[in-house]
Amino acid sequence: MRWAVLYARSRQLPAAFGALLVATSGVWFLGRDSWNGVLVALALTTAVAVAAIGLSGQDPDLDRTAALPWPVRRFAHVALIAVVAGAVVLGVQELGPSAVAASVIVRDAAGLAGLAGLAATVAGGQFGWTLPLAWCAVAPFVPNDSSTASQVLTWLLQPPGTAVATWTAVVLASGGAVTHTAWGGRR
Repeated sequence: MRWAVLYARSRQLPAAFGALLVATSGVWFLGRDSWNGVLVALALTTAVAVAAIGLSGQDPDLDRTAALPWPVRRFAHVALIAVVAGAVVLGVQELGPSAVAASVIVRDAAGLAGLAGLAATVAGGQFGWTLPLAWCAVAPFVPNDSSTASQVLTWLLQPPGTAVATWTAVVLASGGAVTHTAWGGRR
């Protein structure tokens, strides 16, 4: 159990969780009267981006040479980001008059966490926030012409039951989790 406390402290998880709560609650508070898919995507992106900063430690070489097996911890960290971000957004939306489908929140949280895992693997843990934020910034401006390419680019904003959006999120979630689990953060 002591390793879990040390891991959480080395990855700044208590501070990230506090920031995740504040940021998600802030997005909800500002858009509580018109809560919709765009605000959910923004809240989830904010939550994942804040938590993704800790996807690698201060010394990646030390992580790679540790006596404990890191792949399981790296996978758990990416999965925990998705679960906590989704749970917080599901929780805060219950405070308002309108709600977005839970399946959309689960899908988007998993996909964004996978993007964070990819970014941490490619650019380093301190840049784990870049891919989720970039995708969320671009998605609202892509014309929604019902083409497959459009649905892939706007998977964050697609309604529940959109197969292309679901598969895009699954590919991003599994790809990000696998790459981060296997290789960890970049040096």
